[in-house]
Amino acid sequence: QLVESGGGLVQAGGSLRLSCAASGRTLSSYVMGWFRQAPGKEREFVAAITWSSSITYYPDSVKGRFTISRDNAKNTVYLQMNSLKPEDTAVYYCAATPQTLTNYDISRLYAYWGQGTQVTVSS
Repeated sequence: QLVESGGGLVQAGGSLRLSCAASGRTLSSYVMGWFRQAPGKEREFVAAITWSSSITYYPDSVKGRFTISRDNAKNTVYLQMNSLKPEDTAVYYCAATPQTLTNYDISRLYAYWGQGTQVTVSS
């Protein structure tokens, strides 16, 4: 089970840190990802990190503003979001897969999902 936390309401230019904690399984060997979905839009890839933290991936829309990290000892993944914009408003989901991926931005390749946490950025 994956449980996200840390969402909330923030003004444009502000920061939030999301956390994703796992229970019932160890995430240390999993690829972890963050996705988001705004009302009326498709689920969008936000970030991914390999099990060793050696490689991270971001789409251009968040590159330089968001940082994904993980603490395998705490079985937790984080998403630090800086310089937030109103267009970042969405429900943010963490996801996990034990597979080795070549396409980290495809949501259907992730086997496990959290329930989501709402992030609202006001202008």
